[in-house]
Amino acid sequence: MNHFKGRHFQKDIILVAVGYYFRFSLSYRDIVELLRDWGITVHHYGPIFKALWRWHQTAHAKSWRIDETYIRVKGRWAYLYRAIDSNGLTMDFELRKHRDYTAPYHFLKRLLTTNGWPDRLVTDQYRATLKAVKHLIKQYYLSKSAHQCSKYRNNLIEQDHRFIKRHRVRSASFQSIRTASATLSGVEIVHAIRKRTRRELSLIGFSVVDELEALLAA
Repeated sequence: MNHFKGRHFQKDIILVAVGYYFRFSLSYRDIVELLRDWGITVHHYGPIFKALWRWHQTAHAKSWRIDETYIRVKGRWAYLYRAIDSNGLTMDFELRKHRDYTAPYHFLKRLLTTNGWPDRLVTDQYRATLKAVKHLIKQYYLSKSAHQCSKYRNNLIEQDHRFIKRHRVRSASFQSIRTASATLSGVEIVHAIRKRTRRELSLIGFSVVDELEALLAA
C-alpha cells in the first residue's frame, strides 16, 4: 500500500521531516526552518504508523503497567492512557478527553482482547480505573488475582511518561484532540521502536528514518 501516493514531496523527504518531528522535541516551525531549503511541510502521518505498528506488534512480557498522563489540548487537560510491560516496552496508548470510567475501561478491554490475560496488571488507585478493572474481571477479561495497585511497581511507567512530556515542552498545547492524537501517535511509535532497538542492543544504532522505512515495508 502506497501511503505517499499523490504527495508533492518524495517519500524520503517526508520521512526525514516527519521522523525528526516525532523523535526530537521540535515544533512545526523548527522543522520548517530546518528543511526550508527543500520547501518541506509536515503532514500528520502519525495514525498511519500507529496502524502499521499495531499490526506488526510482537509478544510482550506478561507483567503490565497501566497509567495515564496529562496532555494540554486547547487550554484544557486531556488524558493519554499508556501501557508498557515489565521490560519497559510500549504495548498501547490512547488519548481521551475525560478521565472517567469509560476511558480506562475501553483502553484496558482492547489491550486485554489483543494480548490475552497478563500474569500481573499494575494500576494506580484512581477510582475510575479500579471500577473499570472490576468490571473487566466480572466479564472474564482479567483474573482478579492478577490485578495489583502498587505505586512502587508503577514507577516504571511514570518514568516512561517523561519522554512524551519532554517532547511536548516546546508546545503550549494542541489545538484539537484530532491533532493531538495524530501527533502523539507518531511520537509514541518512534519512542516504542527506539526502546525495542536499544533493548536488542543493535550495533548499527538507531535511525528514525530507517525504522519508519522498515515499518512501511513490513
